[in-house]
Amino acid sequence: MKLSGWSILLVSILGECHTAFALWPMPRSLKTGTSLVKLAPFFEIQTSGISNVPADLTAAIARTKTHLATDKLERLVVGRGSVDSAALKHAPSLTKLTLGLTPSAGRKVNSILTEATKDIAVRDETYSLSLPANGGSASITASTSLGLLRGLQTFEQLFYDDGEGTTYAYQAPVTITNDKPAYPYRGFMLDTARNYFPVADIKRTLDAMSVVKMSVFHWHVVDSQSFPLTIPGFPELTQKGAYSSSQVYSTSDVQSIVQYAGERGIDVLLEIDTPGHTAIISTSHPEHIACAQATPWESFANEPPAGQLRLANPATANFTASFLSAIAKTLPSTLFSTGGDELNTNCYAQDPQTQSELKASGQTLEQALNAFTQTSHNALKAIGKTPVVWEGNSLFLPKHKDICLTSCSVEMALVHNVTLSNSTVIMVWISSDDAAAVAAKGLRLVHSPSDYFYLDCGAGEWIGNDAGGNSWCDPFKSWQRAYTFDPLANISAAQAHLVLGGQQLLWTEQAGPQNLDPIVWPRAAVSAEIFWTGATLPDGSAANVKEALPRLNDIRYRLAQRGINAINLQPQWCALRDGQCNLDS
Repeated sequence: MKLSGWSILLVSILGECHTAFALWPMPRSLKTGTSLVKLAPFFEIQTSGISNVPADLTAAIARTKTHLATDKLERLVVGRGSVDSAALKHAPSLTKLTLGLTPSAGRKVNSILTEATKDIAVRDETYSLSLPANGGSASITASTSLGLLRGLQTFEQLFYDDGEGTTYAYQAPVTITNDKPAYPYRGFMLDTARNYFPVADIKRTLDAMSVVKMSVFHWHVVDSQSFPLTIPGFPELTQKGAYSSSQVYSTSDVQSIVQYAGERGIDVLLEIDTPGHTAIISTSHPEHIACAQATPWESFANEPPAGQLRLANPATANFTASFLSAIAKTLPSTLFSTGGDELNTNCYAQDPQTQSELKASGQTLEQALNAFTQTSHNALKAIGKTPVVWEGNSLFLPKHKDICLTSCSVEMALVHNVTLSNSTVIMVWISSDDAAAVAAKGLRLVHSPSDYFYLDCGAGEWIGNDAGGNSWCDPFKSWQRAYTFDPLANISAAQAHLVLGGQQLLWTEQAGPQNLDPIVWPRAAVSAEIFWTGATLPDGSAANVKEALPRLNDIRYRLAQRGINAINLQPQWCALRDGQCNLDS
C-alpha cells in the first residue's frame, strides 16, 4: 500500500525501513511525502529575476548539474536502487529547478565569495526549497547567492540512481522553509606545517566541506617545523623556512585556494601562530628568535624544534606585525588568526637578550606579552581584520605532547593579563569545559575542544623513542563522541550569542596527503551538522547518534562517489540494513 499526503519527517523513529531522507546536515525545517520523482532527460537549472548572475553562482549551478549526472549513488537499502526501478517507470518527471530571490533581495546579488567572506555576524545563508510530487518545476529561493548555493547543496542530496541510469528522489513532495544555520562558524582546521599538503589536496578537502555546508577553512599554514607560506615583501621566510622549493604555497596558490573556497561558500581563516611555534623563523631572522634549536628540546618547547619570537623586543614585535598585516591584507576574510598559544617561560628565562630587554623596560614577561599582542592586533585592526587567538598564550601547556616540565597554566583569555578587545574571537581547545569561562568574560568563541574534535588523537605517540607512549589526547575521537557535543553546555542564555560555532581539527604530525581523507571524512561532517542543525531535529526531538548514523553513512557513500576517500563507518551489510547492527539493550 502506498502512503500519500504530507508528513513531517520523523527523524527519531527506528530506521529499519530507511524512511528518512539522508540529508546532512539535517535542515532545521523539513516536510516530506512518499512519492517518487525522476529527473527528465532534459532537466535544467535556471535563474529567474536575477540580473547579472554572478559567475560563481553560474559555476555552482553547473557543478550541481554535474553532480546530479555523475554521483550515481544508489540508495543504502537491500537491493539498492533496483527496489524503485519498477515504480520509476510511471513516476512524474522534474523538468527544471528555478533559482530566485526573495522579494526583499531585489534583483541583484553579490558573488558567493563576497557573501561567504563577509563579517561572520552578518552572513546570510538562508534558503527555502520546494520539490513537488507531480514533477514539473522545483524551486530554491534566497536573498543571497550564498543562500542559493546552500539550497543547491541540499537539492543534490535528494537524488539517487536506480542502477539503470535514472536519477530520482523518493520522498516528494519536499518543502524546506527558511533553513539556516544555528551557528555561522562551521569549520575544519588543517595544519600544513608539520607535513606539506599540495594545493590539489586542499581543494579536494574544500570540495568535501562544501557538500556538508561547512563555512570556514581554518588554515594553520606555518609552524615551528616549516614556513611554506609566501608573504609579499618577506620572501626569505619561505626561501629559508620551507621544507623544499616544491613545498611552498605561492601567492597565486593562496589566491587560488581562497577563490576556490569562496566559490563554494567557504571563508579561509589563515593562521600564523605567534609568538610561540615560530622556531623556523630563525633560519631567516635569527635575531628575532629566542632559544633557537635549544636542547633538550622538551625543556624549551612542546615539540621540536625549540624557538619562539623575542616578544620583549620592540623590533621583533614590529617585524611580526609587518609580516602578519602583509599577508592579511591580501585576503578577503575579515578574520585572521595570530595563534598565541604554548609559550615556554624557560625559553625566555634562558635567553639573555629577553632578560636584558625586560630589565631595561621594567616589564614583566606578561606585560611584554600584552604589548606584543597589542602591536600585532592593532596592525590587523588597522586593515579591517578581526584577530582570532587560541585560548591565549599558555605557559608551556601541552597541545601535542602530554609533558609539562616547567610551570603550566591555562591560557590568555582566562588567566594572563593580556588585553583582548570584545571583537576578538577565541578558539577554545584545551577542554570543552573552558568555553563557559571564556563566555563569562564576554568574549566570542569558537568551539575547538581537544576532548571532542581533535581528529589526530588515538594514533599513538609520534616521538621517536617513546615506545610505550600514547597520543597526548587519547583516546580516538569517534564520530559518536563528537556528535554528543553540546555547544551551549554551561553557557547561559544571555551568553549564547557569543558562541559563533565550532570546528574539527587535524594536527598533522602523523598525517599527510596519503591519509588525509580517511582521517577527516566523514568524521569532520559531524561538526557541520552540530552547528547547522543545532540540538533539535525538525520533529522537535533531540539529535542522537542512532538517528544520525544512517544519514552519516549515506553522506560517506556520496563523498566516496565524488572521489573523497572517506572511511567506512560500518560493514556495508549494516549500512544497507539500518538498525540491525545496533545494540538493543
